[in-house]
Amino acid sequence: MITVWGRTNSINVQKVMWAIGELGLECQRVEAGGQFGGLDTPEYGAMNPNRKIPVIDDGGTVLWESNACVRYLAARYGQGFLWPEEPGVRARSDMWMDWVSTTVIPDMTVAFWGLIRTPEAQRDHHAIRVAMDNLGRTFSILEGHLAGQHYVVDDSLSMGDVVVGAACHRYLSLPMERPVLGHVKAYYERLGHRPAFREQVMLPLS
Repeated sequence: MITVWGRTNSINVQKVMWAIGELGLECQRVEAGGQFGGLDTPEYGAMNPNRKIPVIDDGGTVLWESNACVRYLAARYGQGFLWPEEPGVRARSDMWMDWVSTTVIPDMTVAFWGLIRTPEAQRDHHAIRVAMDNLGRTFSILEGHLAGQHYVVDDSLSMGDVVVGAACHRYLSLPMERPVLGHVKAYYERLGHRPAFREQVMLPLS
């Protein structure tokens, strides 16, 4: 039984829970972070000194950092599925995971916090607009990439999609204008046919 600490409206928790769902693993989730608190306890600090979510415990293997958790789950339980066996294919999947972390998340954080978790009167509309413009250009890269394939690595779901797909949901759900991204939208709709994606990721932003 895998234990996950985190709350359902965290994109980082959603990635891990989606991976667990795709792999058909037994899991219990402990509410933590945000309104649930619990991150400042000595017990939690012993698991994750950064005091952030998620943390997973798989039979004594305790991990933090969501992408590391996804990679671990894919490698241990998803060989030939979420974890591509061919090193070059696996590296490309890995590449798109890091692309989200380094290129998407900085602007996504500004836009998401500005639009979803900041009261209207306190919003920095200029910063939000700049972030959304940047995201439009960034997701246009994904748009071009998906023009000739169904998933981020060829035509098979992989761990890269777990991270990219969660980012797509957040981006496409933000209440702002976006460029026309037909391939990204089709990709998102394709993911939406997967029960684990619907259950763990396609949630209202909050």
